[in-house]
Amino acid sequence: QVQLVESGGGLVQAGGSLRLSCAASGRTFSDNAMAWFRQAPGKEREFVAAISRSGGITYYADSMKGRSTISRDTAKNTMSLQMNSLKPEDTAVYYCAASSQKWATSMSRYAYWGQGTQVTVSS
Repeated sequence: QVQLVESGGGLVQAGGSLRLSCAASGRTFSDNAMAWFRQAPGKEREFVAAISRSGGITYYADSMKGRSTISRDTAKNTMSLQMNSLKPEDTAVYYCAASSQKWATSMSRYAYWGQGTQVTVSS
């Protein structure tokens, strides 16, 4: 019943910005926490940022602090991640995820996933 579709990825030069979006459908979207994860070539999938049910609580990975902002609009069933000052190490497939719990930051707590959107940052 929950479907997630990411968009906004692309190729950008180091120092540039991108805004990723996630369109969601399903009854649980507005009731649970959501997050962004990413997986770089040769790396395991890792946490990027999470946002609570109401959007009042956010949490970021150390690598994202100070240069990214996660937000959501429950009325429109959308979530976004604004990333600035992008670095080559940000290159990865970014995934939108929805949890069955009120708040979660661990990958294992997220049950629903989008197909991913590619972000490539050139040096």
